[in-house]
Amino acid sequence: MDLLADIEQVRAEFDRRLEAVKVRTADQNADVETVEQLSIAFLGRKGRLAALFAQLGAIPTEERPEAGRQLNQVKEYIQTAIKAAEGEVRPEKPEEESLLDLTLPGDPIPLGTIHPVTRIEKQIKDIFLRLGFSVLYGPEVETEFYNFEALNFKQDHPARDMQDTFYISEDLLLRTHTSNNQIHAMQHMQPPLRIIMPGRVYRNEAISARAYCTFHQIEGLAVDRNISMAELKGTLQYLARELYGPDTRTRFRPSYFPFTEPSAEMDIYWGLETETDYRVTKGTGWLEILGCGMVHPNVLRAVDVDPLEWTGYAFGMGLERIAMLMWGIGDIRYFYEGDLRFLRQF
Repeated sequence: MDLLADIEQVRAEFDRRLEAVKVRTADQNADVETVEQLSIAFLGRKGRLAALFAQLGAIPTEERPEAGRQLNQVKEYIQTAIKAAEGEVRPEKPEEESLLDLTLPGDPIPLGTIHPVTRIEKQIKDIFLRLGFSVLYGPEVETEFYNFEALNFKQDHPARDMQDTFYISEDLLLRTHTSNNQIHAMQHMQPPLRIIMPGRVYRNEAISARAYCTFHQIEGLAVDRNISMAELKGTLQYLARELYGPDTRTRFRPSYFPFTEPSAEMDIYWGLETETDYRVTKGTGWLEILGCGMVHPNVLRAVDVDPLEWTGYAFGMGLERIAMLMWGIGDIRYFYEGDLRFLRQF
């Protein structure tokens, strides 16, 4: 068996067939399939070169290096020739730049917008930063101690029930309010302090035009000597007028929260001019946007703050409600549907 002679024979045969392809190409009779058949015949898994490589193991050991070298040379030669032949029967497309009219106007690039809830959050943070408050963030997955117990929720309080709270395990839950951050803050910061705490909260409740299972809040906390309910009301009225204008009407209604005493809810007058006004305000013209009150002494004791020396106030507001009032949005669900027609308005 003379493998070197077979190699030369395969190369000569390839040259003859390649020359035939070139002639057909010059006469415009060759096509891509013709070149592909030539490639398969010599470079395919069952082609002529594969058969020669298979014979390497049958020749004497001392002859294998030279035979292998020549086989690789022939393989490289055939690959290069095939590629050149493909370029002749499949000419390259003209450069894209030659087809580009640089005088045409470009396609407009749409710009993103800031979500209305994000805009409201930034506005409120800016207002409270001017009042000397700091910003603090806390965990969304919380324990019962921070979400309930330290905030003076009794064991049988309805808010602990599964109908209101998303429980992850017996002790872990998705926070139902940002009030949990009050405890984290007072555990790590000594009074006096004034902080706001934005974040997302979760409640297992029916979805409607006024309520959703997840929403955003900003919690506020101030602890100092001689803080009063009057200071709390003045702070929140200042917030309302900064957001909605100097003529904004507000009212405070007595309420109940386990972690504040006394407690109140603050409403802003929405109006009663349209059917949407009636639906959102339940026919009253007023929309409740936050709950507030003086920090309960039990909450201060839970974090080792002496209620005889220190007093404080706290408030929590729903950002979606404030955004609804700001732009006259009649359904809270719009904030979560991801409809670009709605979001592009902002």
